[in-house]
Amino acid sequence: MIGHIPVLLGECMNYLNIKPDGVYVDGTLGMGGHSQEILKRLDSGRLIAIDRDATAIERAGKRLSQWADKLTIVHGNFGDVAEILKELDVPKVDGMLFDLGVSSPQLDERERGFSYMYDAPLDMRMDASDSMDAWFIVNHWPEDKIFRIIRDYGEERYASRIAAAIVRARQEKEIKTTLELVDVIKSAMPAAALREKQHPAKRSFQAIRIAVNDELNAVSRMMESAPDCLAPGGRLLVISFHSLEDRIVKNAIQARENGCTCPREAPVCICGFVPTLKSVSRRPITAAGEELEANPRSRSAKLRVAERV
Repeated sequence: MIGHIPVLLGECMNYLNIKPDGVYVDGTLGMGGHSQEILKRLDSGRLIAIDRDATAIERAGKRLSQWADKLTIVHGNFGDVAEILKELDVPKVDGMLFDLGVSSPQLDERERGFSYMYDAPLDMRMDASDSMDAWFIVNHWPEDKIFRIIRDYGEERYASRIAAAIVRARQEKEIKTTLELVDVIKSAMPAAALREKQHPAKRSFQAIRIAVNDELNAVSRMMESAPDCLAPGGRLLVISFHSLEDRIVKNAIQARENGCTCPREAPVCICGFVPTLKSVSRRPITAAGEELEANPRSRSAKLRVAERV
Protein backbone atom coordinates (compact mmCIF):
# COMPACT_ATOMS: atom_id res chain seq x y z
CA MET A 1 0.00 0.00 0.00
CA ILE A 2 2.94 2.31 -0.57
CA GLY A 3 1.77 5.78 -1.48
CA HIS A 4 -1.75 5.27 -0.13
CA ILE A 5 -2.68 8.07 2.27
CA PRO A 6 -6.35 8.19 3.37
CA VAL A 7 -7.69 11.73 3.08
CA LEU A 8 -8.88 13.54 6.24
CA LEU A 9 -8.45 10.32 8.20
CA GLY A 10 -8.39 11.83 11.69
CA GLU A 11 -11.34 14.08 10.98
CA CYS A 12 -13.38 11.19 9.57
CA MET A 13 -12.78 8.99 12.60
CA ASN A 14 -13.66 11.86 14.93
CA TYR A 15 -16.89 12.81 13.16
CA LEU A 16 -18.06 9.21 12.63
CA ASN A 17 -18.27 8.96 16.42
CA ILE A 18 -17.71 5.20 16.20
CA LYS A 19 -19.38 2.88 18.71
CA PRO A 20 -17.56 -0.45 19.31
CA ASP A 21 -20.78 -2.38 18.72
CA GLY A 22 -22.03 -0.24 15.84
CA VAL A 23 -22.65 -1.04 12.17
CA TYR A 24 -20.87 1.16 9.63
CA VAL A 25 -20.53 1.54 5.88
CA ASP A 26 -17.44 2.54 3.95
CA GLY A 27 -19.09 3.16 0.60
CA THR A 28 -15.83 3.66 -1.25
CA LEU A 29 -13.41 1.06 0.06
CA GLY A 30 -10.49 1.93 -2.22
CA MET A 31 -7.25 0.70 -0.70
CA GLY A 32 -8.86 0.27 2.70
CA GLY A 33 -7.28 3.09 4.66
CA HIS A 34 -10.48 4.48 6.14
CA SER A 35 -11.92 0.98 6.58
CA GLN A 36 -8.89 -0.14 8.56
CA GLU A 37 -9.27 2.67 11.07
CA ILE A 38 -12.98 1.98 11.47
CA LEU A 39 -12.30 -1.73 12.04
CA LYS A 40 -9.69 -0.96 14.70
CA ARG A 41 -12.40 0.81 16.69
CA LEU A 42 -14.97 -1.98 16.48
CA ASP A 43 -15.45 -4.74 19.02
CA SER A 44 -18.67 -6.63 18.30
CA GLY A 45 -19.57 -4.19 15.53
CA ARG A 46 -19.58 -4.65 11.77
CA LEU A 47 -18.25 -2.80 8.73
CA ILE A 48 -19.76 -3.11 5.26
CA ALA A 49 -17.30 -1.92 2.60
CA ILE A 50 -18.33 -1.28 -1.01
CA ASP A 51 -16.29 -0.67 -4.15
CA ARG A 52 -16.72 -0.88 -7.93
CA ASP A 53 -13.08 -1.74 -8.52
CA ALA A 54 -12.38 -5.47 -8.29
CA THR A 55 -8.62 -4.85 -8.09
CA ALA A 56 -9.09 -2.52 -5.13
CA ILE A 57 -11.31 -5.07 -3.42
CA GLU A 58 -8.69 -7.79 -3.82
CA ARG A 59 -5.90 -5.62 -2.41
CA ALA A 60 -7.95 -4.14 0.41
CA GLY A 61 -9.27 -7.58 1.32
CA LYS A 62 -5.72 -8.77 1.94
CA ARG A 63 -4.89 -5.65 3.91
CA LEU A 64 -7.95 -6.07 6.13
CA SER A 65 -7.87 -9.86 6.46
CA GLN A 66 -7.20 -9.81 10.20
CA TRP A 67 -10.63 -8.22 10.73
CA ALA A 68 -12.49 -10.61 8.41
CA ASP A 69 -14.90 -11.64 11.18
CA LYS A 70 -16.37 -8.14 11.35
CA LEU A 71 -15.98 -7.10 7.69
CA THR A 72 -18.28 -7.63 4.70
CA ILE A 73 -16.91 -6.50 1.32
CA VAL A 74 -19.33 -5.93 -1.57
CA HIS A 75 -18.45 -5.45 -5.23
CA GLY A 76 -20.96 -2.77 -6.15
CA ASN A 77 -21.72 0.90 -6.75
CA PHE A 78 -22.01 3.18 -3.74
CA GLY A 79 -25.03 4.78 -5.42
CA ASP A 80 -26.85 1.50 -4.72
CA VAL A 81 -26.05 1.52 -1.01
CA ALA A 82 -29.69 1.23 0.08
CA GLU A 83 -30.27 -1.81 -2.13
CA ILE A 84 -27.00 -3.38 -0.96
CA LEU A 85 -27.95 -2.99 2.70
CA LYS A 86 -31.40 -4.42 1.99
CA GLU A 87 -29.85 -7.48 0.33
CA LEU A 88 -27.60 -7.93 3.38
CA ASP A 89 -30.64 -7.63 5.67
CA VAL A 90 -29.18 -4.61 7.44
CA PRO A 91 -32.07 -2.29 8.36
CA LYS A 92 -30.09 0.62 9.81
CA VAL A 93 -26.46 1.61 10.28
CA ASP A 94 -24.70 3.92 12.72
CA GLY A 95 -22.50 5.73 10.24
CA MET A 96 -21.56 5.96 6.59
CA LEU A 97 -18.43 7.31 4.90
CA PHE A 98 -18.03 8.05 1.19
CA ASP A 99 -14.68 9.21 -0.23
CA LEU A 100 -15.52 10.26 -3.80
CA GLY A 101 -11.95 10.70 -5.00
CA VAL A 102 -10.00 8.54 -7.42
CA SER A 103 -7.45 6.60 -5.39
CA SER A 104 -3.73 7.13 -5.83
CA PRO A 105 -3.15 3.59 -7.22
CA GLN A 106 -5.85 4.16 -9.84
CA LEU A 107 -4.11 7.34 -10.94
CA ASP A 108 -0.62 5.89 -10.75
CA GLU A 109 -1.24 2.58 -12.50
CA ARG A 110 -0.68 3.48 -16.12
CA GLU A 111 -2.74 0.72 -17.64
CA ARG A 112 -5.93 2.09 -16.03
CA GLY A 113 -5.83 5.16 -18.28
CA PHE A 114 -6.91 7.64 -15.60
CA SER A 115 -3.80 9.81 -15.77
CA TYR A 116 -2.79 12.41 -18.33
CA MET A 117 0.83 11.96 -17.25
CA TYR A 118 1.40 8.46 -18.66
CA ASP A 119 0.66 6.86 -22.01
CA ALA A 120 -1.95 4.12 -21.73
CA PRO A 121 -5.06 2.85 -23.50
CA LEU A 122 -8.05 5.15 -23.06
CA ASP A 123 -10.04 3.38 -20.34
CA MET A 124 -10.84 5.21 -17.05
CA ARG A 125 -13.34 2.58 -15.86
CA MET A 126 -13.68 2.09 -12.12
CA ASP A 127 -15.34 -1.25 -12.84
CA ALA A 128 -13.53 -3.11 -15.62
CA SER A 129 -16.70 -5.09 -16.38
CA ASP A 130 -18.55 -1.95 -17.48
CA SER A 131 -19.04 -1.64 -21.25
CA MET A 132 -18.48 2.13 -21.46
CA ASP A 133 -14.90 3.38 -21.49
CA ALA A 134 -13.08 6.59 -22.37
CA TRP A 135 -12.12 5.28 -25.81
CA PHE A 136 -15.78 4.94 -26.79
CA ILE A 137 -16.65 8.46 -25.61
CA VAL A 138 -13.68 10.07 -27.36
CA ASN A 139 -14.09 8.18 -30.63
CA HIS A 140 -17.86 7.76 -30.93
CA TRP A 141 -19.79 10.38 -29.00
CA PRO A 142 -21.06 13.33 -31.09
CA GLU A 143 -19.27 16.66 -30.77
CA ASP A 144 -22.11 18.39 -28.92
CA LYS A 145 -22.21 15.67 -26.26
CA ILE A 146 -18.41 15.76 -25.76
CA PHE A 147 -18.63 19.55 -25.51
CA ARG A 148 -21.32 19.37 -22.83
CA ILE A 149 -19.48 16.94 -20.57
CA ILE A 150 -16.20 18.85 -20.82
CA ARG A 151 -18.01 22.12 -20.12
CA ASP A 152 -20.27 20.82 -17.35
CA TYR A 153 -18.21 18.09 -15.69
CA GLY A 154 -14.78 19.60 -16.26
CA GLU A 155 -15.80 23.27 -16.03
CA GLU A 156 -13.37 23.82 -18.89
CA ARG A 157 -13.64 27.25 -20.56
CA TYR A 158 -12.22 25.90 -23.82
CA ALA A 159 -14.68 23.00 -24.01
CA SER A 160 -16.01 23.96 -27.43
CA ARG A 161 -12.57 24.15 -28.97
CA ILE A 162 -11.47 20.89 -27.37
CA ALA A 163 -14.57 18.98 -28.50
CA ALA A 164 -14.13 20.22 -32.05
CA ALA A 165 -10.44 19.25 -32.01
CA ILE A 166 -11.28 15.73 -30.80
CA VAL A 167 -13.77 15.21 -33.63
CA ARG A 168 -11.32 16.55 -36.24
CA ALA A 169 -8.53 14.33 -34.94
CA ARG A 170 -10.58 11.15 -34.85
CA GLN A 171 -11.66 11.71 -38.45
CA GLU A 172 -8.02 11.38 -39.39
CA LYS A 173 -7.30 8.40 -37.14
CA GLU A 174 -8.64 6.74 -34.02
CA ILE A 175 -7.53 8.30 -30.72
CA LYS A 176 -6.28 5.26 -28.82
CA THR A 177 -4.17 6.44 -25.89
CA THR A 178 -4.14 8.97 -23.10
CA LEU A 179 -1.19 10.94 -24.45
CA GLU A 180 -2.73 11.05 -27.93
CA LEU A 181 -5.76 12.65 -26.30
CA VAL A 182 -3.53 15.04 -24.32
CA ASP A 183 -1.93 16.20 -27.56
CA VAL A 184 -5.34 16.84 -29.12
CA ILE A 185 -6.47 18.82 -26.07
CA LYS A 186 -3.30 20.91 -26.08
CA SER A 187 -3.68 21.64 -29.78
CA ALA A 188 -7.07 23.24 -29.11
CA MET A 189 -5.95 25.55 -26.30
CA PRO A 190 -4.36 29.00 -26.63
CA ALA A 191 -0.73 29.49 -25.66
CA ALA A 192 -1.63 31.36 -22.48
CA ALA A 193 -3.69 28.41 -21.21
CA LEU A 194 -0.81 26.02 -21.85
CA ARG A 195 1.40 28.13 -19.57
CA GLU A 196 -0.96 27.87 -16.60
CA LYS A 197 0.20 25.92 -13.54
CA GLN A 198 -2.57 23.33 -13.92
CA HIS A 199 -2.03 20.68 -16.56
CA PRO A 200 -4.04 21.62 -19.67
CA ALA A 201 -5.72 18.21 -19.87
CA LYS A 202 -6.74 17.97 -16.20
CA ARG A 203 -10.28 19.31 -16.53
CA SER A 204 -11.05 17.38 -19.71
CA PHE A 205 -9.78 14.10 -18.24
CA GLN A 206 -11.87 14.72 -15.12
CA ALA A 207 -14.94 15.26 -17.27
CA ILE A 208 -14.45 12.12 -19.33
CA ARG A 209 -13.79 10.02 -16.21
CA ILE A 210 -17.01 11.30 -14.62
CA ALA A 211 -18.95 10.47 -17.78
CA VAL A 212 -17.41 6.99 -18.11
CA ASN A 213 -18.35 6.05 -14.56
CA ASP A 214 -21.62 8.03 -14.33
CA GLU A 215 -20.24 9.43 -11.10
CA LEU A 216 -22.59 12.35 -10.51
CA ASN A 217 -25.64 10.15 -10.91
CA ALA A 218 -24.17 7.76 -8.34
CA VAL A 219 -23.60 10.64 -5.90
CA SER A 220 -27.18 11.87 -6.39
CA ARG A 221 -28.63 8.40 -5.83
CA MET A 222 -26.49 7.89 -2.75
CA MET A 223 -27.52 11.24 -1.23
CA GLU A 224 -31.16 10.46 -1.90
CA SER A 225 -31.19 7.06 -0.23
CA ALA A 226 -28.29 6.85 2.25
CA PRO A 227 -29.76 9.11 4.97
CA ASP A 228 -32.78 6.80 5.26
CA CYS A 229 -30.40 3.92 6.05
CA LEU A 230 -29.08 5.69 9.14
CA ALA A 231 -30.27 5.04 12.67
CA PRO A 232 -31.18 8.16 14.72
CA GLY A 233 -27.93 9.90 15.61
CA GLY A 234 -26.06 8.11 12.84
CA ARG A 235 -23.57 10.16 10.87
CA LEU A 236 -23.20 10.62 7.11
CA LEU A 237 -19.74 11.73 5.95
CA VAL A 238 -18.93 12.59 2.33
CA ILE A 239 -15.53 13.67 1.00
CA SER A 240 -15.71 15.35 -2.41
CA PHE A 241 -12.95 16.67 -4.62
CA HIS A 242 -14.60 19.04 -7.06
CA SER A 243 -17.41 21.56 -6.95
CA LEU A 244 -19.99 19.48 -8.84
CA GLU A 245 -19.92 16.64 -6.30
CA ASP A 246 -19.79 19.03 -3.35
CA ARG A 247 -22.79 20.97 -4.68
CA ILE A 248 -24.87 17.78 -4.92
CA VAL A 249 -23.93 16.79 -1.36
CA LYS A 250 -24.51 20.27 0.07
CA ASN A 251 -27.90 20.71 -1.60
CA ALA A 252 -29.07 17.23 -0.59
CA ILE A 253 -28.24 17.88 3.05
CA GLN A 254 -29.93 21.28 2.95
CA ALA A 255 -33.06 19.78 1.39
CA ARG A 256 -33.38 17.31 4.25
CA GLU A 257 -32.50 19.90 6.87
CA ASN A 258 -34.32 23.01 5.68
CA GLY A 259 -36.76 21.78 3.06
CA CYS A 260 -39.85 23.58 4.32
CA THR A 261 -41.65 25.24 1.38
CA CYS A 262 -43.99 27.40 3.44
CA PRO A 263 -43.81 31.20 3.00
CA ARG A 264 -41.43 32.86 5.44
CA GLU A 265 -44.29 34.86 6.92
CA ALA A 266 -46.32 31.73 7.73
CA PRO A 267 -46.66 31.38 11.53
CA VAL A 268 -46.44 27.58 11.42
CA CYS A 269 -45.34 24.98 8.88
CA ILE A 270 -48.23 23.58 6.88
CA CYS A 271 -46.28 21.84 4.07
CA GLY A 272 -45.61 18.80 6.23
CA PHE A 273 -41.83 18.95 5.99
CA VAL A 274 -40.02 16.90 8.63
CA PRO A 275 -36.22 17.33 8.93
CA THR A 276 -34.28 14.09 8.60
CA LEU A 277 -30.72 15.45 8.67
CA LYS A 278 -28.89 18.20 10.50
CA SER A 279 -25.47 19.54 9.57
CA VAL A 280 -22.78 18.76 12.12
CA SER A 281 -20.45 21.30 10.56
CA ARG A 282 -21.89 24.28 8.68
CA ARG A 283 -18.77 24.65 6.58
CA PRO A 284 -16.95 21.82 4.83
CA ILE A 285 -13.92 20.46 6.69
CA THR A 286 -10.67 20.72 4.73
CA ALA A 287 -7.15 19.41 5.14
CA ALA A 288 -4.50 21.55 6.76
CA GLY A 289 -0.94 21.64 8.00
CA GLU A 290 0.89 18.32 8.03
CA GLU A 291 -1.65 16.52 5.84
CA LEU A 292 -1.29 19.06 3.04
CA GLU A 293 2.47 18.62 3.14
CA ALA A 294 2.29 14.81 3.22
CA ASN A 295 -0.51 14.43 0.66
CA PRO A 296 -0.95 17.24 -1.89
CA ARG A 297 -4.00 15.47 -3.33
CA SER A 298 -5.86 16.34 -0.13
CA ARG A 299 -5.76 20.03 -1.06
CA SER A 300 -9.07 19.91 -2.92
CA ALA A 301 -10.87 17.59 -0.48
CA LYS A 302 -14.02 18.82 1.26
CA LEU A 303 -15.68 16.80 4.01
CA ARG A 304 -19.36 17.40 4.81
CA VAL A 305 -20.96 15.81 7.86
CA ALA A 306 -24.63 15.41 8.68
CA GLU A 307 -26.50 13.54 11.41
CA ARG A 308 -29.79 11.64 11.20
CA VAL A 309 -32.53 13.15 13.33
